[in-house]
Amino acid sequence: MSTAKPDSQGHILVVDDDREMRDLVARFLKKHGYRVTIAGEGREMRRALAEWKIDLVILDLMLPGDDGLTLCRELRANSKIPIIMLTVMGEETDRIIGLEMGADDYLPKPANPRELLARVRSVLRRARAGVTATPTNRPRSLHFAGWKMEIGRRQLFSPEGLLVDLSSGEFDLLMALAEHTQHVLSREQLLDLTHGRPEAPYERSIDMQISRLRRKIEKRPDKPELIKTVRGGGYVLSCEVSRDETPVS
Repeated sequence: MSTAKPDSQGHILVVDDDREMRDLVARFLKKHGYRVTIAGEGREMRRALAEWKIDLVILDLMLPGDDGLTLCRELRANSKIPIIMLTVMGEETDRIIGLEMGADDYLPKPANPRELLARVRSVLRRARAGVTATPTNRPRSLHFAGWKMEIGRRQLFSPEGLLVDLSSGEFDLLMALAEHTQHVLSREQLLDLTHGRPEAPYERSIDMQISRLRRKIEKRPDKPELIKTVRGGGYVLSCEVSRDETPVS
């Protein structure tokens, strides 16, 4: 069911009923130094978790028997093992529910192996550093300088109450800054916290998103008052943030 290397970078459990997909993922991850165990459904997943010390679970949403959301909720209730969910392209509602249930990241299927590898490395790095990308006590909303972020709906409202059009990446970036308000976050930390997919070198990728975000929330994007640049450090949301702690249903 698995092959081990004494010096492996971590032990990953791949749960997917698509044999071709899970074998492809397993071979690719083994090639890059990971130990891999595979499972086709929930019972095999539970058996593997009982037998092995697993560092990360790659969990398909669509499974026979207990689906991925059910298994994600069960896993998160019993452990802090990082979870990357694989979801059908375009199923945004399931992705949001999965993240709210405690998944650390998601990736649409069919997954690009190199992007999956980047996500695996990012999630494991966060877990080993104790950085949480999706807190289990995530608030219903965040408020700063008159702005309101509706977390569950992933919407941003201006001080005038107008809905502001943000891309998924821009929303994740603003939320990362708001959840770590008045703390300087490096570009690499922001990539980790936003499940970053750097199509360009990571500094340029984050800088471009910050620039777009400033154009949407700053009165003067050329002289930002909210999202400030810290030379040699990164970026910081410089204002106070309040949280509506009512649990997200």
